Amino acid sequence: MSKAASVNGLHHILAVSRLRAATRWQSLRVSSLRRQWNLPINHAHALQTDAAEVNDVPLRKQLKDRAKRKRQFERIAVEDGTSSNGRQKEKDARLDKWKLTVGLEIHAQLNTERKLFSTAKSSENDEPNTNVSIFDLAFPGSQPEFQKATLIPALRAALGLSCNIHRESRFDRKHYYYQDQPAGYQITQYYKPFAVDGHVTLYDHDGIAAEDGQPVNIAIKQVQMEQDTAKSTLQPPSTTFLDFNRVGHPLIEIITHPQIHNVQTASACVRKIQAILQAVNAVTTGMELGGLRADVNVSVSHKGSDKLGQRTEIKNLSSFRAVEDSIAAERDRQIAVLEAGGSIAGETRGWTLGSTETKKLRGKEGEVDYRYMPDPDIPPLFIGEDLVNHIEKSLPVLPDNTLADLTTNSGLTTKDAKTLISLDDGERLDYFDEVRSLWSSTRSSSLSPSPAFDKIVGNWVLHEMGGLLSAAATPFSPKLVPPETMADILANLHDDRITGTTAKQLLAMVFNGDKRVINTIIKAENLELQHLSRDEYLAMAQTLIDKNAEKVQQIQQKRQMGKLMWFVGQMMRRGEGKVEANKAEATLKELLGLD
Repeated sequence: MSKAASVNGLHHILAVSRLRAATRWQSLRVSSLRRQWNLPINHAHALQTDAAEVNDVPLRKQLKDRAKRKRQFERIAVEDGTSSNGRQKEKDARLDKWKLTVGLEIHAQLNTERKLFSTAKSSENDEPNTNVSIFDLAFPGSQPEFQKATLIPALRAALGLSCNIHRESRFDRKHYYYQDQPAGYQITQYYKPFAVDGHVTLYDHDGIAAEDGQPVNIAIKQVQMEQDTAKSTLQPPSTTFLDFNRVGHPLIEIITHPQIHNVQTASACVRKIQAILQAVNAVTTGMELGGLRADVNVSVSHKGSDKLGQRTEIKNLSSFRAVEDSIAAERDRQIAVLEAGGSIAGETRGWTLGSTETKKLRGKEGEVDYRYMPDPDIPPLFIGEDLVNHIEKSLPVLPDNTLADLTTNSGLTTKDAKTLISLDDGERLDYFDEVRSLWSSTRSSSLSPSPAFDKIVGNWVLHEMGGLLSAAATPFSPKLVPPETMADILANLHDDRITGTTAKQLLAMVFNGDKRVINTIIKAENLELQHLSRDEYLAMAQTLIDKNAEKVQQIQQKRQMGKLMWFVGQMMRRGEGKVEANKAEATLKELLGLD
């Protein structure tokens, strides 16, 4: 290499280094952006984007509290018949004449180490503008380099959604000018996506609208890979900070057919798709943490008509509540416009947290406006059948199958099973499986694996552990109470070495930092159950009965059996860890003549 070439190379490296340093949280003024791109950017309304993008936490809290108070007020008003919304019945009557139709476009961040077309890290949690390549910043002459590893989670997602995989797919350029897109176009797969013709099936337990019946099958038109944009953080009144760490992060866009006709079903569909993506380890996080966003296409038409109405698109919805509320608001707006003799304009609209109506952002762009064209710098993507078969065979169990197993074979309620599946990105379910496996393999008791066995584990993992997490406002971690420790507590409880009250005490001690082995704690703290005699149970129960004649009468004459458990609780408190609930209940029933 010549000396001149070396100097030029050094100058190029220094230029890149200076640019990266200069772009760290640089403040981009809206006025300069308007001159540069001739694109108006209206900050009059802070439109809802993903939760991580909003920097004004107190404002968000105010809006949430305001919306919560409004919902509480409306609920109370409806219950006491003094609702201020005198048009509610009229609105319900209008809905009988109109059909809602919704299509979804769901954008999910893929679980990858690198960006889609550069070797830069895909982490967004590092210092702003540190994970950026020259291609991410659209340097002239820089070329895209498809990162093959990004295809793996995309294939897992598509197969989890029962899609057909194209053996050949291509990338296209979608042109638009905005501050978060340095190249002036997004690389996507408009004409020939890698996956098509999938579906998602929704059941009653998914939260669909009752009038939809079950199951509801929603067809998926296509799944395509594409780039994410920069992260924009608004600093009022007119400053926007840009973090280019997110530019080029691999996304998949899941596009459904317009087959949804109820607000609740639309939200249920987004939840189900998120659950599937998380189950197959295709995505980084869910909607709650900004890893998934939804755009909804909404139209209304007269019931009985086969023709769809003019649709509008609501962009960047970052919560399930936002999906429901925005669709309902846009449905009502369109009905009001049409019944007043107006017409619906095809446009893009936004939704603000705590609002009651959507707001127009701009006219709806079409294929001509985006000037789609094949990307000349990216060759076709060929996917081997052997790779598809391997990924399909190695897919984890999908949520519907897991739910069926937990309810049918483990005896959990549908509610508990769904909670176990959805909590903590699947970590709580893994914890449940490990605890029951450890208890089954190490216990000396006669209890064999059965629905009753699994229900005990589920109750402690969900409710007892969950109560401690809620009280401490602490996120779940298996390190708080190791699975081995939870299994030891349950084994001691089932073998009658400790009472239920003592088991909860032990769980709280470990949760709060006690690192001792469970058996050591039981011995050191004298917590082992000391069995009371039958006479002691009878004497304790009789004393309580004599002092609470009114409750006894309610149990014996009115059969208010809940009062019986009050007596059981009193006996356990007086017994200071020595009273067993089942023996206390049996003794009380004997004395009260309930057997």
